[in-house]
Amino acid sequence: MQMNKRMRLNLAGMLAAMLLGIIVAACAGAAPSAVEAEPVAEAPMQEMASTLQTVQDRGHLVCAVNSGAPGFGFLNEDGSFSGFDIDFCRAIAAAIFGDPDAVEYVAATASNRFTILGAGEADVLVRNTTNTLTRDSDLAGNFAPTTFYDGQGIMVRHADGISSLEDLNGGSVCVATGTTTELNLADVMAAEGIEYEPVVFETNDEVVAAYESGRCDAMTTDKSGLIGRRAVLADPSAHAILDETLSKEPLAPMVRHGDDQWLDIVSWVVNVTFLAEEKGVNSGNVDSVRANATDPNVRRLLGVEGEMGAKLGLGNDWSYNVIKMVGSYDEIYNNNLGPDTAYNVPRGQNVSWVDGGLLYSPPIR
Repeated sequence: MQMNKRMRLNLAGMLAAMLLGIIVAACAGAAPSAVEAEPVAEAPMQEMASTLQTVQDRGHLVCAVNSGAPGFGFLNEDGSFSGFDIDFCRAIAAAIFGDPDAVEYVAATASNRFTILGAGEADVLVRNTTNTLTRDSDLAGNFAPTTFYDGQGIMVRHADGISSLEDLNGGSVCVATGTTTELNLADVMAAEGIEYEPVVFETNDEVVAAYESGRCDAMTTDKSGLIGRRAVLADPSAHAILDETLSKEPLAPMVRHGDDQWLDIVSWVVNVTFLAEEKGVNSGNVDSVRANATDPNVRRLLGVEGEMGAKLGLGNDWSYNVIKMVGSYDEIYNNNLGPDTAYNVPRGQNVSWVDGGLLYSPPIR
């Protein structure tokens, strides 16, 4: 078949273009089939210090706590610490070291507790601290699950005839500075149109001493704290806690931003105490339950199966050690705040969800 002139010209042009491409590629020393972008060097990832590794290298946990809140965090005459919050410090140490006493306690006030945590002077803050948005954001803190649901109250003397907030109009209230307690008091009094004089102090010990000496008409803190403080006053029967609850106070352990593994560890230690109560496991029966458990949920809880500890960077006995060495949530509560203590704080909402309370843990799986 003969080609006409136009077809011959087109074919010649195509051959010329192909030849030119081969020559150019040869001069460049390569003939890639597609254009490839130059590889971009990735910025090195910021390496953050592991709190767990720091704690393990040190050989003990450093826990910032209250030293003047009977039932929660209290410095005893022999120099030891005891209380509900103290037991959660011990539980974290048990999970990491298999030793609940591998803890150094740092006494923190309401005003310096966040500075101590932020500066790295403590690994965790377990000091009746309320979870709030600004503490979570502005103070760069992360909160573990709530260990105690509380609310702010006011204590007065029976002899003064004060039975409601309105009766405090024109009166004075002792309160610790640098706390949500101080802010809540101001908010509620302003909302109710009640004039009052705040008498502020650095520590709760100073607040109680001032109230007991008559420097103010009332004192305020969380209701659980008021119950504990009233129990150790010279004459507990001379004082009353008003019915009004001024706020929501979800108290929880707090860690620094930036270490997800450490937040996971502290959070799951708390969850283990919830789950133990839910499943009826405690320090007294944990060995027999562990040996005979057929429920996969309980077997994972007690480290029989699942290798859950490795997911947190811990040994497989981590959760067993929490329960065996410190206890389930109800044990921790009853040992420090329950009916057989001087405080007998009603559990209220601080019961398992299966009993209608707010304590609820995600599953270990």
